[in-house]
Amino acid sequence: MNMRAQGTFTTKNFKPTTTTLVPMIETALPSSVSNMEKVYSGDVTGHSSTLFTAAFDLSSGIGSYIALEAFSGSLLNKNGAFNFIHSASTQGNNRTDEFFSIVFGSGTEDLKGIHGEGGMAIDGDGTHRIWFDFEL
Repeated sequence: MNMRAQGTFTTKNFKPTTTTLVPMIETALPSSVSNMEKVYSGDVTGHSSTLFTAAFDLSSGIGSYIALEAFSGSLLNKNGAFNFIHSASTQGNNRTDEFFSIVFGSGTEDLKGIHGEGGMAIDGDGTHRIWFDFEL
């Protein structure tokens, strides 16, 4: 049975780390790796630890990211943990080339066997939204 869990999230503890590409290749956008925590509420309740990689220019808002998250909490009151991955690009005022997938085989407890996809959106007021379309 296909299920949808929706929620909002906030980020905290955003910590850029130093990375050196080997071999070093300089492009027009700087490459970076960061860690952050997200806190979720709604049908999606819990928190995640996020490894965030990007080729992004903060001043222009242009770039792309790829993120891997380890989530712990509940979806529709089903408790457990799992991984999901997502990516997107922006030209400063949009989101394009979006990808979002739950990592098959990563679920625990009530979420064991979870698989599916989802998405993220940012409202005009800055509210961050997430949804998971999944099966168990």
